[in-house]
Amino acid sequence: MSEKMWGSEQFWGLGYEWDPDWFLNDRQKELRALLIELCEKEMRANAKRSDDELLFPRRNLELIGEHGFLALTVPEEYGGLGENHVAYSMVCETIARYGCASTAMCYVMHIGAVNTIMLRPTPELVDKYIRPLGSGKIGTLSYSDPETGSHFWYPISSGAERSNGGFKVRKKASWTTSAGFADFYVVQTTSPDFSGYDDLSVFVIDGDDVESQPSLWDALGLRGNQSGPLEVPNVDIPDEQIVGPVGDGAASNDESVDPWFLIGSSSVWNGIALGTIDIAKRHTTRKRHVDVGMRVADYPTIQDYVGEAVMDTNASRCFVLSVAEAMDRATDNNTKVLAPGEFARADYLHWAWQIKFIAAKNVAHVVDKMLHACGGSGYKRDMELERYLRDAKAGWVMGPTNEVLRQFVGKAVLLGFDSLDYWNQTYNRRAVENEVKKLDANAKRELAEQLVAQAEEEEAKAPAQKA
Repeated sequence: MSEKMWGSEQFWGLGYEWDPDWFLNDRQKELRALLIELCEKEMRANAKRSDDELLFPRRNLELIGEHGFLALTVPEEYGGLGENHVAYSMVCETIARYGCASTAMCYVMHIGAVNTIMLRPTPELVDKYIRPLGSGKIGTLSYSDPETGSHFWYPISSGAERSNGGFKVRKKASWTTSAGFADFYVVQTTSPDFSGYDDLSVFVIDGDDVESQPSLWDALGLRGNQSGPLEVPNVDIPDEQIVGPVGDGAASNDESVDPWFLIGSSSVWNGIALGTIDIAKRHTTRKRHVDVGMRVADYPTIQDYVGEAVMDTNASRCFVLSVAEAMDRATDNNTKVLAPGEFARADYLHWAWQIKFIAAKNVAHVVDKMLHACGGSGYKRDMELERYLRDAKAGWVMGPTNEVLRQFVGKAVLLGFDSLDYWNQTYNRRAVENEVKKLDANAKRELAEQLVAQAEEEEAKAPAQKA
């Protein structure tokens, strides 16, 4: 096994013997070594500037772009590296661990946008947004909504209508990573002729057509990723900038957006956890207590902290990589072209929910314990541990939050997947009938009259919608 290097010296954290390298092929190991080199030379130093100055990590993104990573999963015929889900997980984890967590999260959203386009590629979309990735073009996803919080699949504050042979798109987003800095934005809105909350569409909006306020971004951690509000103010876009057919948004969300985001973000949380373990190893093996002749690492309590952190984090890493590998098998190593209505990654979506929960839960615990292991020294900013700790806290609350995910999984296990109804298509008959029982005769009559009036109004509108 080769030795992990940090510049001209042996890396001071965990060696390759603690990395599950059986998931990676030789080319992917070479890509990882290149990323570690880039982190050592420049990206890690830039992370401090981004954190201190709320500075978007453009230089870091440009740096990895120079080596093809902005088109990591794009087929080689379109100028990409042609890599798969496992490689993507490795890249996200590596950037977060050795370099900059803000850069890693911007990268997750960029690759999410790229793969949403590549799910439904057209010559126009490929030429305008995919081939230029080699020159440093940066994209991002904008799927959140100020009215629905972490239920981001519910874009109430949005819409689209047909206009001049194309579309007029409006969108308000509460959280958009790289807001105001990306070159293009993949957004989800309700469809033209909207008929229900599974009737969603996806568009690409150019950077010049969005409004954002980067100056408002000031957060506990991930301070460089500029995840602020964004608005698309009724912008006219050509027909070529819709991604997939009208109404494809729900399928696109399940097949592309969620799987790529959940694998990438989970890998970032694992990378942050590993980064704190690396720092703890460096500190505790070098710090000595002269009075008793022991290093901090010689204390059994510290060994217990680090041992448990390594085992829990590697369990999370293997879980993430196994789901990524399953998606690779389902998509012929990310080469299978899927028609609208055809699914592969979506079959593993409930596994992707689990990896995000586990990785976010683990990193929150590990960063705290590594701070305990490093003692007062870890509390100081010059060790970098406290930045990793602050970055890690985003994991639990980033949508879908861990509260949402554990309820999804528990409800699906106990009541079946149909009970989740996150596209709001079925009503809870039991709950409705139970509430109606509480009404007296007059209240029931009043409710009935309201429902009849609503039904008549919808029926009157129906012919106009179909015309």
